[in-house]
Amino acid sequence: QVLLVESGGGLVQAGDSLRLSCVGSGRTFSSDPMGWFRQAPGKEREFVAAITWSGGSTFYRDSVKGRFTISRDNAKNMAYLQMNSLKPEDTAVYYCAADPDGDYYKDSAWEYWGQGTQVTVSS
Repeated sequence: QVLLVESGGGLVQAGDSLRLSCVGSGRTFSSDPMGWFRQAPGKEREFVAAITWSGGSTFYRDSVKGRFTISRDNAKNMAYLQMNSLKPEDTAVYYCAADPDGDYYKDSAWEYWGQGTQVTVSS
């Protein structure tokens, strides 16, 4: 069974930082891009960040550029999302994804998903 499991979410204040982690099991993702999406209450799931298999290229939605950093450790089959200067509008369930086929920015392109971790930013 292929699994992605996220951790690291929580309740923080505006301006704080969090680091999300995602670990894969059941197969290696070292040859696949990995990404992060989020879904706020009443809204559609949206792209946050993605990273190529080598880590050589990263992609971000405009609203998190300069604040969030995606990284990966292929030896550990893991991906990370460092989130700094958090804002209340970052509040959402954050999902890890892997192995896209097509447009990274579309959730329909991604094959594997985690169960999500809640991030809540208070003002």
